[in-house]
Amino acid sequence: MRLRVREVAAAAAAAAAVGPGTRARLGGGGRRAPMAKSKFEYVRDFEADDTCLPNCWVVTRLDGRNFHRKFMTHVVSQFASSYVFYWKDYFKDQPLLYPPGFDGRVVLYPSNQNLKDYLSWRQADCHINNLYNTVFWMLVQRSGLTPVQAQDRLQGTLAGDKNEILFSEFNINYNNEPLIYRKGTVLIWQKVKEVTTKRIKLPKETEEKEVEVTRTRSKAVPLHCDIIGDQFWEDYPEILADS
Repeated sequence: MRLRVREVAAAAAAAAAVGPGTRARLGGGGRRAPMAKSKFEYVRDFEADDTCLPNCWVVTRLDGRNFHRKFMTHVVSQFASSYVFYWKDYFKDQPLLYPPGFDGRVVLYPSNQNLKDYLSWRQADCHINNLYNTVFWMLVQRSGLTPVQAQDRLQGTLAGDKNEILFSEFNINYNNEPLIYRKGTVLIWQKVKEVTTKRIKLPKETEEKEVEVTRTRSKAVPLHCDIIGDQFWEDYPEILADS
């Protein structure tokens, strides 16, 4: 018996259950294209395989304490609860169809290049899956094919073949699709200035006055851009800087 866990980033879209039109995000979701090899895929060799002893009872203990010692489980549980908590902020008219569940894996990459290659692999996988899903659902929703027929139609096709189907049959130029679908979403920490209004009472004043207060804080900022090339890392050198 084996218990395998994968990176949290690959799970976000998988449990959304939004319906047939769902697009793939960074890491997967919807129908998955056949696995494509890339030069970045060597990063999977860093993933240690967690194997349970055979012929044993497997006990899973849930704990709300000692989060500083239970890093992976804390991240997964926090992600799952946040996923449900903020769902309505993004999908107001679409209720969750079932309680989502996620697994996770802590992987150690010893060099900056290993980390960059891992992220490049995830973005390349995002592109592959989204291109496949875009063509697949066009064939189902607009050409009237069944899911099995659409899957058979796409079997063995390359990226160029899928782009040709989109353009010749549906007048869709894949390069004009929104970046959020083609590149996925990357969250980075950035310092932003926030201006708030605060009521204070100044010395020797009898009444409170409203004053503007500017504060700088770190905030997770979503980006939809290419991270495989050098430009991203030149624009955000602080990501890999020693701190």
